[in-house]
Amino acid sequence: MKLNSVLGEKKITLSFEVFPPKVDSDYESVKQAAYRVAALHPDYMSVTYGAGGSTSGNTLALAEGIQREYGVTTIAHLTCVGATKASIGQALTDMRSAGIENVLALRGDRPQWMQGEPFTDYHYASDLVETIKEFGGFCIGGACYPEGHPDASSKSEDIANLKKKVDAGCDFLTTQMFFDNNIYYNFLYRVRSAGIEIPVIPGIMPITRASQVENAIRLSGCNMPERFKNIVDRFGGSKEAMLQAGIIYASEQVIDLIANGITNIHIYSMNNAKVVQGIQNNLSEICAFIS
Repeated sequence: MKLNSVLGEKKITLSFEVFPPKVDSDYESVKQAAYRVAALHPDYMSVTYGAGGSTSGNTLALAEGIQREYGVTTIAHLTCVGATKASIGQALTDMRSAGIENVLALRGDRPQWMQGEPFTDYHYASDLVETIKEFGGFCIGGACYPEGHPDASSKSEDIANLKKKVDAGCDFLTTQMFFDNNIYYNFLYRVRSAGIEIPVIPGIMPITRASQVENAIRLSGCNMPERFKNIVDRFGGSKEAMLQAGIIYASEQVIDLIANGITNIHIYSMNNAKVVQGIQNNLSEICAFIS
């Protein structure tokens, strides 16, 4: 099922992200973790792509398996780091053969192990979106940064570049994580003012371990509200307490988004079925009421 047939409607959708293993030897254990998420029947699942395409085969296998075994629609990530037009064409052909109809088109970052120029045929995600659009048959998603892309000189430049990506053929956007919903609301106002009318799906990251905070800031440059810092300081020393607190904080973010008319929400669940089930349980009556 193509996601543009369900996104933007009044029905609440909760989607969750899983990732393939970094090495083939871990595939079975990671697959089982992802399958435990799929068994909870989210509206759809996003399957990430390793740096430089390092997990491309496992990404496709995991996405295909989730659809086949659980009937859950998937969206497979695709990056243009180190990619050529020929390799992208082959990747899209493989996805089509596997029954994958949704692609998240990303520029990606150069992995430390990669030698030489990481961007050859593709320099920007908008270039990749254009190729996927020309290939045909896919619903295309893109990424966006509510607090500004780290490589953009200004937020206005970032929005202008985002508009290029949308004009190239994106059907929807998913945001990088944020921990203050006002950041998302402000960003949504700015993209709408720029003429971007496609769905902009907020991405929520449940922080369930204190060690995740530093990684979240390093990877996304996101702002951590004092309220959230206090939660981590108070409960970070207990595995179970931090898990519960992280699920509750993320659930409260989602509840606020739904109350403000946002119907499609994506959760960076990190292959953790406990997180998925906890959020689903916290929102079950709310989603039933809205739907």
